[in-house]
Amino acid sequence: MFSKKEKQTIASKIETLLLELNHPEMPREKPDFHLSVKGKESWSWAEIDPNWTYDDKAVSVNPWNEIAREQMKSDK
Repeated sequence: MFSKKEKQTIASKIETLLLELNHPEMPREKPDFHLSVKGKESWSWAEIDPNWTYDDKAVSVNPWNEIAREQMKSDK
């Protein structure tokens, strides 16, 4: 559903929000979370992990999402 760049932006904002809460049970850096986003269609979904986990694994890229994102930017 989302491009790689969009997933990284979402992950960054979630990480910032979690850390700003200063909850006593939260780590001071690199909070671990997993976000599943369901789209309006059964095939439309996204799995989003924290940006710092991308160091350990390759981020899956759906070429269709990357192309669609570039087209949306050019349409503006």
